Amino acid sequence: MIMMRAKAIGEKDAKDALSFDTDDCVEFSLAPPLVYHGKHEAGLQAWFDSWEGAIGGDVQDVKLTIGRGVAFWSGLVNMTGTKTDGTIVDLWFRQTLGLVKLEGRWQVAHQHASVPFAMDGSEKAMLNLRP
Repeated sequence: MIMMRAKAIGEKDAKDALSFDTDDCVEFSLAPPLVYHGKHEAGLQAWFDSWEGAIGGDVQDVKLTIGRGVAFWSGLVNMTGTKTDGTIVDLWFRQTLGLVKLEGRWQVAHQHASVPFAMDGSEKAMLNLRP
């Protein structure tokens, strides 16, 4: 399921990508606002449309913990590609997915993506870190 979801994101298919989320999914995204509740297909598709071609990526340090009806996936995600304004993206970020099993199907109920920020008082996002 996680691989199929990643494929849908890479192919910029908002409807398919969101089909793996619960209707009441909570998302702490890299982009504002602080939290999203539920599925926002139009907003996700608008973000996908800001990319030229497919969105590339890789993952490292993956961990999957599975319990009875609940699972957690975490890893370091590398997002790559080119934005429609020509900006080249090569960003590593942290991601955690909280999964629930509903009617025999795993779905994302909680997602959190983040980048570290400088603790020197500047509060600048640390976008150049690599695993």
